[in-house]
Amino acid sequence: MPEESLSPADLAALSIFPLPEATLFPGALLPLHVFEPRYRALVTDALAGSRTLAVARLKPGFESDYGGRPPVFDVCGAGRILEHTALPDGRYNVMLLGLARVRLVRELPAAQAYRVVRAELIQDLPFDPRLSAGLEQEVVSLWRTLAPRLPEAVRDLGEVTRGAAGAGQFADRIAALLAGDPDASQALLAEPDPCERLRRIVEQLRAAVVALGVRAPAGKMTLN
Repeated sequence: MPEESLSPADLAALSIFPLPEATLFPGALLPLHVFEPRYRALVTDALAGSRTLAVARLKPGFESDYGGRPPVFDVCGAGRILEHTALPDGRYNVMLLGLARVRLVRELPAAQAYRVVRAELIQDLPFDPRLSAGLEQEVVSLWRTLAPRLPEAVRDLGEVTRGAAGAGQFADRIAALLAGDPDASQALLAEPDPCERLRRIVEQLRAAVVALGVRAPAGKMTLN
């Protein structure tokens, strides 16, 4: 987890920004353009307080009740506003830094236009360092194979994961870059086992190697 953390007060009344596809991973940055009045109010209030909010993914079928309080997945990413720009018409551009996985325990009674919940932290489970080291090695190898096809800004995996301490943070930095299926991203966010997150990332990277028709790395490991 980043050095910053959520306080008990943050978790006791955590504002949520529901979105259909976005996922906020610990240690990752997420830019948001905020234009709906209720979420402009959320950002205004967050900036006046601890600058904390959570990004919760809307469950399928939300469209019929989007203006209300449609169901969201109970595991989401909580973060803090690092930067913001207030636009003349009341919209905001904000940059969030993910701080933690949280589980939504209970939605609080409506006291404002946006939604507020009580949440609890989700800590990573203990894991086998030897297994995680092998998985990280395969991630590095696959990333190197894919690098020529990746955007230049993310080709250097060392730069992408700079400052990540441990397998969990390493996995989260990469998970945040894996665009595609929102369900796969939600599954990675909801998984508390760092080795399982790494296994799923390896599977996604292997699939990308096959789909792009690039040569697999020499000496590829086999994971059971």
